[in-house]
Amino acid sequence: MAEATVLVVGGGGREHALTMGLVASPSVGEVHVAPGNAGTSLVATNHPFSAGDVESLVGLAQSLGCDLVVVGPEGPLVDGLADKLTAAGIPCFGPHTEGAKLEGSKLYAKQTMQNLGIPTAGIHNINSPSQIDSALDDFAPPWVVKRDVLAGGKGVVVTSDRQEASQALSDGLQADGFVLLEEFLSGEEASMLIMLDESGWVALPASQDHKRVGEGDTGPNTGGMGAYAPAPVVTDEVREKVYSRIVEPMHEWLRSQDSLYRGCLYVGLMIDELGDPYVVEYNVRFGDPETQVTIPLISSDLYELLFSVASGTVGSHSPEFTDASALTVVLAAEGYPDSPRKGLPISIEVALIANGDGGAFIHHAGTKHESGGELVSSGGRVLACTGIGPNLDEARNLAYSLMDGIILEGSHYRSDIGFRAL
Repeated sequence: MAEATVLVVGGGGREHALTMGLVASPSVGEVHVAPGNAGTSLVATNHPFSAGDVESLVGLAQSLGCDLVVVGPEGPLVDGLADKLTAAGIPCFGPHTEGAKLEGSKLYAKQTMQNLGIPTAGIHNINSPSQIDSALDDFAPPWVVKRDVLAGGKGVVVTSDRQEASQALSDGLQADGFVLLEEFLSGEEASMLIMLDESGWVALPASQDHKRVGEGDTGPNTGGMGAYAPAPVVTDEVREKVYSRIVEPMHEWLRSQDSLYRGCLYVGLMIDELGDPYVVEYNVRFGDPETQVTIPLISSDLYELLFSVASGTVGSHSPEFTDASALTVVLAAEGYPDSPRKGLPISIEVALIANGDGGAFIHHAGTKHESGGELVSSGGRVLACTGIGPNLDEARNLAYSLMDGIILEGSHYRSDIGFRAL
């Protein structure tokens, strides 16, 4: 479809990466983003609609005559954006409300995995304070406490302190009426983004996120401080296990449902010392910052891939990928992840590094332009520097070289992104 019109929903680094990929597509004529950020405004048209304003987004897509809507965050999917777009005859990349429950409810996802025999951690559903001590006794520390809510990757407490675990369970119980205690999985984490519809599925290169705020994976969980791809922990053998034990059973189940799942199935993995993969979580959208390091590795037309999923034909689509490596480093605001400072000016010395084998560029996230045109911070994760190179070491050097030219008062970033592979 030549000169297609696309709407990207969301305003973070993930949406900037998707926007950049779609702008580069020869099939696309116009890219619109709602609400977008300072980076998307440089390459596409931003619209001042919140990603949670489902009715306005449907109206916007209709008024623009969109050929495709690509939904970035999970919230609008849980709230039925894909359902309403489909009813309006607009192809949507992102699952319907029923499919979005795989992320919207951790308990639902866990029960689905258990029913399908998909390898995952054991779990206790606690709905009374009297259950807390016996549940903690059942699992060896560290304990994993999860609230059954959308929390942007941060609604989890992992601790070896029994009192802290007990308090987290009590807090979750009081907030929601029930809380989940999950068995701790040891090993190395990785993520796989699966483009999936009823006709088949396609896997993007495996990546590894860095959730903890501090060097060496220390400190509280964040939405992600950096990522790289491909992740060498996902060997050919591990990949085949993921496909046969995790992706295929879920795909077979999803395609058997009355409502068709069309979108990204994010598979968060823990790979143990034997090379056996377990599911930490399923998400129903592109990961952030995993998107920033996987989209640039797609060498074929991104629009054609996303549209094939939205139209239920990805099974006959064969995207192509480069042999390069990608690494992204997130620049976070002072106080992130607890209370990020916003509204501070950002100085960028160089926005792009180009060379023959790749280069580096900035993915904007929590940024905006003030009325006078000044670039300022507007979120916790402000931007990310992404390097693309013939190997991971070169990609890392490019990303950090770009980061050296950015000034934001009080900001911080990890200097060890990719350390497990390097």
